Amino acid sequence: MKKQEAINQGLELVNRSTIAMLGTNGEDGFPNIKAMLKMENEGLKRIWFSTNTSSKRVEQIKKNSKVCVYFVDPNEFKGLMLVGNIKIFQDKSSRQRLWREGFERYYPLGVDDPDYSVLCFTGLWSNFYHGLSNINFEI
Repeated sequence: MKKQEAINQGLELVNRSTIAMLGTNGEDGFPNIKAMLKMENEGLKRIWFSTNTSSKRVEQIKKNSKVCVYFVDPNEFKGLMLVGNIKIFQDKSSRQRLWREGFERYYPLGVDDPDYSVLCFTGLWSNFYHGLSNINFEI
């Protein structure tokens, strides 16, 4: 598989995925993986999530912003790992951007709930896997 084909297939996988695995670094140095709703993406470069400010994930990100995001299609044996950094946003504009109907269930004070945070991942490089092909590329 050529690099451009891997990029195209990786982007297609991200665009159709609703769930991504976010890998952070635990206090003990071991990786922690959590399934997260992918709220939005800007190609492969930026992936947006929302989460509770009080979550373990936010605490880990504050200490180490180096993370990975993994998308998988188990039916086609495809996977895409994106490696980069993630930032925590609590400004009104970012919160409104990702706010969805039903979020009141998790954030009862609405878009201004102090326990509502937005995460923006920015990718540096990626690894696409399909069958026996495995290709790294910069984002």
